[in-house]
Amino acid sequence: MSKLALSTLTLALGLSLAPPALAVNGSSIELGTGDSSTDMLRVALRWNWDKRWMLGKSWNLTGFWEASLGYWDGDGQGAKSLWDIGITPVFRLSPNLSRFYLEAAIGAHLLSEKKINDKRDFGSHFSFGDHIGFGWMFGEKDRYELGYRFQNLSNAGIGDPNDGINFHQVRLGYNY
Repeated sequence: MSKLALSTLTLALGLSLAPPALAVNGSSIELGTGDSSTDMLRVALRWNWDKRWMLGKSWNLTGFWEASLGYWDGDGQGAKSLWDIGITPVFRLSPNLSRFYLEAAIGAHLLSEKKINDKRDFGSHFSFGDHIGFGWMFGEKDRYELGYRFQNLSNAGIGDPNDGINFHQVRLGYNY
């Protein structure tokens, strides 16, 4: 069994055992690929802000906190795997009476390693993770979400070097 498949199984099991007392509003899983042929898997829990801002007559803005745990599998000479823990406020924009959404976010991430291989050095265990994305909610009471995210992680110059990394991610979410 591959390291990525074993990690997926472990993270999914851990997520399914999350205690209901945390008042979690949703969960998600993301699969992606990034620079230097880095594969990633991330699971996340979500807490809605319970706030909706109307933007004109046709659009509304909402948001949520997302806490995530990810696993990256590097490629190339000196390849490593690493763990990523993040907390991110996510802003979501959607047209009224539509299941489509756009989102943008910037949050904080802690990486278990400073390098993913000999050519990509993050310079710090701390990174900022920003993303833009879009998606579609479906199912009874919009219970499911399918989306795409483009994410950049970088230490924003607080460490040297600051190679950063970009990911293309597919996200499947479940709303409780």
